[in-house]
Amino acid sequence: MSTALHVPPAGPNRATSCRMASFGTALLLSVAAAPLHADEGMWTLTDFPRERILRKYEFNASDEWLKKVQLASLRLANGCSGAFVSPQGLVMSNHHCVSECIVEQSSSQRDLNKNGYYAATLAGELKCSSLELNQLIDIEDVTAKLQGVTRGVSDGEFGVVLRREISRLETACATATKLRCDVVTLYHGGKYHLYKYRRFSDVRLVFLPETATARFGGDPDNFNYPRYSLDVSFVRVYENGQPLKSPHYFPVNPVGVAPGELVFATGNPGTTQRLMTVAQLEFLRDVANPEVIVYLAELRGHILEFAKLGAEQRRIATEPLYGVENWYKSLLGQQETLVSRNFLSAKRSSEEALRAQVAQNPDWQKRFGGAWDALARSQDELRKIYKEHTLLEVGRAFNSTLFHYARQLVRAAEELPKPSDQRLTEYRDSALPSLTHELLARSTLYPQLEALTLTYSLGKLREALGPNHPFVKEVFGPYSPEEIARNLIGSSRLSDVAVRKALWDGGSKAILASTDPMIRFAKAVDAQSRMIRRQYQDSVESVEKKNSELVAQALFAVQGTSVYPDATFSLRVTYGTVRGYKDMGMELSPITLLGGAFERHTGREPFVLPASWLAAKSRLKGSTPLNFVSALDIVGGNSGSPVLNRDAQVVGTVFDGNLPSLGGAFFYDDTANRAVAVHTSGLFEALRGIYQAHPLVKELQLAASPAPSPPARPATAPPPGKR
Repeated sequence: MSTALHVPPAGPNRATSCRMASFGTALLLSVAAAPLHADEGMWTLTDFPRERILRKYEFNASDEWLKKVQLASLRLANGCSGAFVSPQGLVMSNHHCVSECIVEQSSSQRDLNKNGYYAATLAGELKCSSLELNQLIDIEDVTAKLQGVTRGVSDGEFGVVLRREISRLETACATATKLRCDVVTLYHGGKYHLYKYRRFSDVRLVFLPETATARFGGDPDNFNYPRYSLDVSFVRVYENGQPLKSPHYFPVNPVGVAPGELVFATGNPGTTQRLMTVAQLEFLRDVANPEVIVYLAELRGHILEFAKLGAEQRRIATEPLYGVENWYKSLLGQQETLVSRNFLSAKRSSEEALRAQVAQNPDWQKRFGGAWDALARSQDELRKIYKEHTLLEVGRAFNSTLFHYARQLVRAAEELPKPSDQRLTEYRDSALPSLTHELLARSTLYPQLEALTLTYSLGKLREALGPNHPFVKEVFGPYSPEEIARNLIGSSRLSDVAVRKALWDGGSKAILASTDPMIRFAKAVDAQSRMIRRQYQDSVESVEKKNSELVAQALFAVQGTSVYPDATFSLRVTYGTVRGYKDMGMELSPITLLGGAFERHTGREPFVLPASWLAAKSRLKGSTPLNFVSALDIVGGNSGSPVLNRDAQVVGTVFDGNLPSLGGAFFYDDTANRAVAVHTSGLFEALRGIYQAHPLVKELQLAASPAPSPPARPATAPPPGKR
């Protein structure tokens, strides 16, 4: 599966034009300094709206409650969220959040997508070498330090100075604490916080249902509701070969939640663009999104054709196809919002209102007034280099996990001898533990699929730049994309983790001596890629960072910090109630029932329940809640987020948003945006009645009991096997 496909989906939200008219006024008021009234916002723990929630719901989010939320919540480094749910390191997330583990542990003889997996004992838990989990330990405000060193710096130098100071802070933190330290940019530079994470890299699979039920309804049901899915997984964190002792966890409530209840979701939403300027949004609408949508649509077709070649190809294609379809559908929903005349009209009006307020204050105008025009110019510069930057440096032209490995190795050999603050961001000392974990994890690669995706992406490179482009002529020579891909994939040995480790340990000397064709290819394209990266950093990124910071400061000057920051794949808490919504005039219930899954079963893809469900039908209570929707404000990255009640008990796990929520990258609509979650009542019914996972159920029950929990499960027992 190509790493290029592993981009966190932009997540829940498609805004329809019929809802945009009413939103125009809401957007204008929101940015023009009116307080937020709807239950919206992806709030940081340091600025959580306690008083607002207390007034509206009579719930006090105490310091103790928020600290528990912080320490029991987890970030999956692959772009998801999760949470500890027992004191023995048991973690609950989504089925699709452990896709790398599914690929790693599957083969033609053992298909985890088809059959799922359950380890009845600790000995049967499967190692997921590609998964890394992060627990947020501490947050430090470093705004003054960073804004102090960048004050007065020119647009072109701003990015360089900022990157070096961030590297210095992260490295000093990691050295002193032995934690993963990330500087998180909030409000596009209005604030900077240093997040300190405990890293867990020994992660093992405990439970996974069949893909047929985890993604029941397939692409037609994706981002839709009503849903009938068991999109859940359990993994366990180990330390020194033993289950981690995790005193901070969320008990799982087997009763779940009822309509109207206040709920919270803790997670790591990936990216939103709610505070972007009109010029930046217009670039997304006119350039970035259309190109990616076409790229994904064509790639989807290639993978679908590959899947038709046979049963093994269909198995291999399962995870990458899901990733492409999810990303494609998400971007379509975002684009529908961006092309809505009312949306950008409202955004433009709100931006003009903010600029007018700035202009009325001579000091504000002097400090912030030119930021919007500077950002508009940066987007003009981005248009000039966008294709080359995304194809070469972002890597869209090289859609291959083997190429990704090769580039990491080639660049590491050049970057690591430099001082940390002078390296490319991804090779700073603070980033190396996660980078090496990814690079040296056990991988399962399929040459046929690798050749297909690399052939396709090289073809897109030639198509985009033209056959006469000097770089294209140098890369291709007389050969076709198919010939290049076949030679590179067929001859490279980088799929062997021992080979990668030897090259990593050997540094520049080993890279120079390497005859691996993918290493040579990565070296051949690196100079051009680095050149376009420098151009992007100097003429676009640096200008954006400096002037986005000024726009944020203008917003603070006018409105204070009552508005929440855009998502940054860092821990946030959102709140709302369990409630349905109207779709095409129909009122949709907030809860779906287990029996509805059987009613929706047709025996034909994608509405095919697995055999385990059909065999257990008579044992199940069809009236048990299975899925539910709430007004939680989420986007991609929130997959696997625990849904909590007032007592910080898990009542569900988020796995999707509805179609209206796809516009959530740009705004929140309280009347229609909904988060879709697995109901814990349905989860327990399935674990007991379908999967006979009684030890897992017992562990969850003991964790929810006030009495101390005994050891999770015996280390030896009858072999786990498959169900």
